Amino acid sequence: FLGYENLESDSKVLVIWKDQERIDAAKNNEEIFFACNQTPFYAEAGGQIGDKGKFASQSSTGSILDCKKQGKVYIHKAIVDKGSIKTGDVIKMSVEKEKRSAIAIHHSSTHLVHAALRAVLGDHVQQKGSLVDENKLRFDFSHSKPLSSEEIFAIETIVNKEALKNLEVKTELMKLDDALKSGAMALFGEKYDDDVRVLTMGENSYSVELCGGTHVERTGDVGFFAITSQSSVASGIRRIEAVAGIKAHEYINTVRNATTSIQKILNVSVDEIEEKIKDIKSWFCKLFDNFWFIKSV
Repeated sequence: FLGYENLESDSKVLVIWKDQERIDAAKNNEEIFFACNQTPFYAEAGGQIGDKGKFASQSSTGSILDCKKQGKVYIHKAIVDKGSIKTGDVIKMSVEKEKRSAIAIHHSSTHLVHAALRAVLGDHVQQKGSLVDENKLRFDFSHSKPLSSEEIFAIETIVNKEALKNLEVKTELMKLDDALKSGAMALFGEKYDDDVRVLTMGENSYSVELCGGTHVERTGDVGFFAITSQSSVASGIRRIEAVAGIKAHEYINTVRNATTSIQKILNVSVDEIEEKIKDIKSWFCKLFDNFWFIKSV
């Protein structure tokens, strides 16, 4: 896997599959799976989705729709857009840059939010699952009750302050035992190789975790972070969803547009919206009570 440092590679096609059968070649419009000697494509793992992108050779072009791993082998799901591809071909593989960047932003945000959750709620918080893609992050964690608005604000504030410091995100390859002895956080139940990547983020090593995913180079690359929702997954397990980077900007713009529309309808300022809605609710409650009183008489 070359994808930590490179988003492109010249790779040799070793195996092609179609409908679970090995084939020697595939032509225009065929959906296939293939493996190469090397790849820049991240395979789905650790909650992070697989990369998408393109491939091209002297005789073909195609779209790579996903990447998964079986054992040590990276399997690319693809469609041949033009021409034909065969085993032994050397192809130019290119990861979709903007998507990878957005995924990295959300993945790095999960590390900062994990540390922030523990700081605000307590050391009992443990990650119980996650999903990271280019549009959002989803983070499941151990906690017995819903987060208050004050707790959500405190968590967001911590993540955004760490992002604003714009410190380098450091990655170190270590032996598993050495990494655990150093204090790096590992996920319970996760299987790790003997050699692991240790990711350190934030001031004074605010977040230190074992992680094989792809990440931003500096915390400032996260941009702005916002929690968009929370819910219960199971007894004692909470879930938050959040956005960062350009997706956070889009989310704030959506909220702002909705707020502006409400202001126009109610003809009030932002600070007066809540009080105006309470007045309207009170008026309708009184009207409803009077209606039933008159009807009963």
